Amino acid sequence: MRPLLTTDPEAIGPYRLLARIGAGGMGVVYLARSEGGALAAVKVIRAEHAADPSFRARFRREAQAAARVDARWTTPVLAADPEAPEPWLATAFVPGPSLAEIVAGHGPLPPGTVRALGARLVEALTAVHAAGLVHRDIKPGNVLLALDGPRLIDFGIARAGGATALTATDVVIGTPGYLSPEQARARGGEPGPPSDVFSLGCLLAYAAAGRPPFGTGMPAAVIFRTIHEAPDLAGVPDDPLRTLIARCLAKSPAARPTLPELRVALGHFGTDDWLPPGLPALIAERSAQVLELPEPQRAEPPTLADAPPAPTRRRFLLLGTSAGVLAAGGATAAWLATRSSAARDAVPSRMIAVHADLTGPGKDLGTAVERGVRLAAAQHNARADRSYDLVVQSHDDRGEADRARAVARRLVAAGQVSAVIGPTSDSTALAVRDIYNTAQLPLVTAWSDSDDLYATQSTHAPAVFQIRPSDNVMAAPLVHYLAAVRPAVRRALISDGAASGYSWQISGALAENTLPHGTVVTPTVAAGSDDFGPAVAAAMSARAQAVVYCGRSPQRAAACARALRAAGFTGTAAATEPVLGPAFLEAAGSAAEGWVFSATFVDPARLESAAGFVRAYEKRYAVHGVPVGAAEAYDAAGMVMTALTAAGTGHVDPGTLAHRLRALSYRGVTRTFAFDTRTAAGAVQMAPGLFLWQVRRGEPVFLGQYQQVTRA
Repeated sequence: MRPLLTTDPEAIGPYRLLARIGAGGMGVVYLARSEGGALAAVKVIRAEHAADPSFRARFRREAQAAARVDARWTTPVLAADPEAPEPWLATAFVPGPSLAEIVAGHGPLPPGTVRALGARLVEALTAVHAAGLVHRDIKPGNVLLALDGPRLIDFGIARAGGATALTATDVVIGTPGYLSPEQARARGGEPGPPSDVFSLGCLLAYAAAGRPPFGTGMPAAVIFRTIHEAPDLAGVPDDPLRTLIARCLAKSPAARPTLPELRVALGHFGTDDWLPPGLPALIAERSAQVLELPEPQRAEPPTLADAPPAPTRRRFLLLGTSAGVLAAGGATAAWLATRSSAARDAVPSRMIAVHADLTGPGKDLGTAVERGVRLAAAQHNARADRSYDLVVQSHDDRGEADRARAVARRLVAAGQVSAVIGPTSDSTALAVRDIYNTAQLPLVTAWSDSDDLYATQSTHAPAVFQIRPSDNVMAAPLVHYLAAVRPAVRRALISDGAASGYSWQISGALAENTLPHGTVVTPTVAAGSDDFGPAVAAAMSARAQAVVYCGRSPQRAAACARALRAAGFTGTAAATEPVLGPAFLEAAGSAAEGWVFSATFVDPARLESAAGFVRAYEKRYAVHGVPVGAAEAYDAAGMVMTALTAAGTGHVDPGTLAHRLRALSYRGVTRTFAFDTRTAAGAVQMAPGLFLWQVRRGEPVFLGQYQQVTRA
């Protein structure tokens, strides 16, 4: 919940606005009060969308359709004006948190609560279907938890037969991970009520296990698993509940239980004690805060008078001596570049946060990221033509998921930062993804190699920006190298049973892109074995010109390298980014020589575009060379600053900033960053961020962006 902006209207129709609930590419949602004193959530569509006659017609149809749903466990439509310059729709306001917030912050719900949740959602869906509608977007973010029971919200893409949904322009409607197979196929016919039963099964599995049954990651991969693979229900602790959810997740609509059957199977529950201990107090506190809202306070653009004073040079040096000092006792450090008082008064300030491991096992990377961001901020603040000053906060999670969640909650609750850069590990990034995304606070990270970051709880205004390309394209640089740089007609792709899913991705891409008349052998090394001798022997028997280790382990890749050296292999040996690092080089020794790697990071010292950055970094921090992660952090900060500059001098709503970032094309020192605009949750364009490295004289050497590498 955020204050109204000075540019927000005082009222929408008969509703007086109190605060902002959220904002995104489609519009803004306000908390409002009716003339009779009732609270409402008022959704206002942006004028640029309303200017499209077909969009307005769809909005009109869907407002009418949603008004037909009237049940205890839904949020009724109170009023709407599809003909307004900015069309709006008001629904009853539920002050409780969403199921996504609760599970992300407090873990899975007990089986009894999941049954209670399911029973009431079945009753809600019964009302939806009785009105001749299919909801089509049942997901944790669209279920709010109140003290007496859940509420199913957001009928923005529910539709009657034949009508085109509001969000249906050239995309699959709904949220990957909660789509039914027939809905995910898009052309598999009009989804009916059984589609909602399937989605409800996904939601109940998430509530009981803390994760969706078809995993997370790139939408295409999640959809593939939804259509072709069995659900993962291992985390559902109750056997009868697990069996019932499995029935809901049958691939065939006809095999799923009907809503009446499902209601009977879930059983009865009261409304007084359906929540586990601790949650009623949390929900009650949230409700009390909303009900006691004071008169609206409009947010003015912050000024530097509100920011911490600029430190003296001595204090600055003390603060900068180590990341540990910055984070000691959980403290947060923030400072601005030294400048005159007149300059400080001339422009407003903006604040961003670095969320990283600064004192834990990943402190080297975390410190590099923090330094890259601070350098970008200092250079920006030194410009005479800047429209704002940038304040940087540092938050240390020590590489721990629980601490990362605590940091994220504090940042969201404070409402002071416009964007977050980080975190710097898989576990911490995944731990906070839903927290930042629910709050629509932009999160920009290039240091997690998990595809799960591409999956967000909201397809309307995703705030997670993973600017590292996905694992499913990691083979592309090697495909290019083995076809155009050092052609290899005969290839051996060694699959590692210890990382079978990843190996399948890499080997599959390389096998599909074999040269004409080429041959491929794919020996596998079992997870429990570190003997790569038989696999290498198979490669030698096939007279392979290239051998690719397709796993993720530096130690096992080193064992492969030693086996290849022992067998006298003289062709191209290759692997991917997870292997490239000191652990592989040390364990492989001289056998690492010549190995080629695909990767998503650069050596800025070998990029002409980064020469100025390298000089400035080395001078500012009195070092020789730039560590991994710093250049990407510098570019991440540059992206955010560009979006902030485009937003002007007024208050910047994080949801609006996320929308601007998603539409941005930013040329940084490492590459150009842009996002796929064909979908709301568009991933970063992959090819510019894929690079080749090669081990030479015992050290990894950066070769460049893979499409620009033309010779060995």
